[in-house]
Amino acid sequence: MIVVNIFGYVMAYIGRVFLGLISEIGKMGIFLFNTLAYSVLPPYRWKPLLRQIWFQGYMSLIVIFMTGSFAGMVLALQFYHTLKQFGADSMLGPAVALSLIRELGPVFTALMVTGRAGSAITSEIGIMRISEQIDSLYVMALNPYKYVIVPNFLAAILCFPLLTALFDVIGIYGGYFVGVKLLGVSGELYFEQMKSIVNMEDIAMGFYKSLCFAIIVIWICCYKGFMVGTEFGGHGARAVSKATTDAVVMSSVTILIGDYIMGSFFI
Repeated sequence: MIVVNIFGYVMAYIGRVFLGLISEIGKMGIFLFNTLAYSVLPPYRWKPLLRQIWFQGYMSLIVIFMTGSFAGMVLALQFYHTLKQFGADSMLGPAVALSLIRELGPVFTALMVTGRAGSAITSEIGIMRISEQIDSLYVMALNPYKYVIVPNFLAAILCFPLLTALFDVIGIYGGYFVGVKLLGVSGELYFEQMKSIVNMEDIAMGFYKSLCFAIIVIWICCYKGFMVGTEFGGHGARAVSKATTDAVVMSSVTILIGDYIMGSFFI
């Protein structure tokens, strides 16, 4: 009898978790659909969009510059010692460029922007929710999606590819500094081999990844902030803190999973 009761409790718990997961996926899907719909419907709010472009793009430049330069330098250092064992140190340029353009550029950019801007977006929207600012927009017959969500969404779609491109360029020159200036690889060979091997398909793959990561990050971060206080996470400052942590962790894990899935299709 005890075994039967324990089994029943376990099955009931699994059922509740499964139903909660299905409900969460459904709410996230509806949220994304509304965001996409209101992104193309007028009226268009240009000032909030420009503000978010400044916040997500311009304010992330220092982080991207530092991360990109050291990522390229580390790649050049590691690839040089590996390639030198096979007498292929002339391929240092293409190795660094392909690693940055196809994989590390989009992934690192998305992770850095998630930690710097995504967390701030979640907490800002969460505070707007618990302070009833979003409810006030509904009361005034204003659409919170147009004022709060859509500017973040469109700004991310614009900024992520540009920041990824900047990350790639800075990383390539960081690899050039280590490989050519410090390790003695031919500078002309570094770029000539890169030009002959890297093609538009590699660049397009990085571009597609950055767009997908932009949608993933801003979707999760905005959703978590928008739903503060409506779930079991509680209310007040603790709910905002939990939503921000969940958004950053979920976005980071989803970026890595998405990178593998897209890489397996485009490789």
